[in-house]
Amino acid sequence: MFHVILYQPEIPPNTGNAIRLCANSGATLHLIEPLGFSIDEKAVRRAGMDYAELADVKTWKSLHDCFLQMRFERYFAISTRGTVRHDQPGYRAGDAFLFGQETRGLPQEVLDACPADRRLRIPMQASNRSLNLSNAVAVVVYEAWRQLDFATRP
Repeated sequence: MFHVILYQPEIPPNTGNAIRLCANSGATLHLIEPLGFSIDEKAVRRAGMDYAELADVKTWKSLHDCFLQMRFERYFAISTRGTVRHDQPGYRAGDAFLFGQETRGLPQEVLDACPADRRLRIPMQASNRSLNLSNAVAVVVYEAWRQLDFATRP
């Protein structure tokens, strides 16, 4: 269905929540190393425990390796520095969504490598910090899935 890419995630419960979300939406989760925790860490297991067997989770040594192997037709970078609102693109099955680290977001060079019309932002109050990573993943994945009328994998 979709691909969720977490670039060097740092907080175990966010990854556990993403595992659960991907299992429930049929998305594949890609984790780009280095991770700020062990994938076996208790907090990851607790958040994604009932879903780990149902989720398709892949770990990659680098973003380059992930892109080289997966050859995504389209990917979108989600950032507070994005210029396109997350609900504006017309999503397709197979689209990939790239999210940055909890404390720093995506590096500027990674964001710059993404076509400008695929640099997305989630609307929020201007004076606030960004959304929690797992909440941002949920907002984007569910909007994309809604656009496909919540179709499931064949």
